[in-house]
Amino acid sequence: MTNDKFKEIRRILILILFFNWLVAFTKLIYGLVTRSASMAADGVHSFADGASNIIGLIGIWAASKPVDEDHPYGHKKYETMATLGIAVMLFLASFDIIKDAFLRLFHPVVPEVSAFSFGLMVITFIINVIVMRYEQRKGIELSSDILACDSIHTKTDIFVSSAVIATLISTKIGFPILDTLVAIAIGILIVKSGFEILKKSSDILCDGEAVKKFRIARVVNKVSGVKSTHNIRTRGRKDDVHVDLHVIVDTRMHVDTAHDLSHKISEALKEKIPGVTDVIVHIEPHTRK
Repeated sequence: MTNDKFKEIRRILILILFFNWLVAFTKLIYGLVTRSASMAADGVHSFADGASNIIGLIGIWAASKPVDEDHPYGHKKYETMATLGIAVMLFLASFDIIKDAFLRLFHPVVPEVSAFSFGLMVITFIINVIVMRYEQRKGIELSSDILACDSIHTKTDIFVSSAVIATLISTKIGFPILDTLVAIAIGILIVKSGFEILKKSSDILCDGEAVKKFRIARVVNKVSGVKSTHNIRTRGRKDDVHVDLHVIVDTRMHVDTAHDLSHKISEALKEKIPGVTDVIVHIEPHTRK
């Protein structure tokens, strides 16, 4: 990832942070004033979404550092590590929401419902949809773990806002207990979102397969001089994939030719599979039986 891309991601995170916290403070303050558990919970979720942007900014700052002697592969995984902080914040927020919701089961409070509260939720819902789609598109375009994971968080916020709108309607028609039940559901949704982020991040940090083996084999086997390939391994982020594979060649192939072949394989993989940045080719002689 180039410095220009890091700057672009940083600019996007700052923009999204502004909108997330605008929405968060609006919903949280109004939820507390009107005693709506679901709206306050939604506000906490949006606030955590904004706080996660700050974690993302720190991760991007660390990931943008160039290759040095102690980090020959660069610092890009710091961006992925930052997503773990987002997951932790989601878990903490969900715990607080579920705890308060259970307390309300024993000490119920009827929230105030007005046309303003409906309008507020509809407006914030629209903002969340715009932010999520923009963040998701940019996450794919820039191969950014932070933007991709944060879009998952924002997507959850959309479902949460939909649930709050439904809760306001149920309260208006005489079923205020649903406000508390929806707050619990919101907490569970946030936990689910956190686990999705953990799964995505752990696959990268624990060197999960980055590219399917058949895609690598399909490209390599088309290179002239390659008889077959095996022991294919891939790891890394989508924009920084490292490939390690064994290639079978004719036993009569000269070492210089084999060396050139390994370069051709590396160039082919980098050209045909987006994100491949490093290829290690182990040349093996073909054994005749």
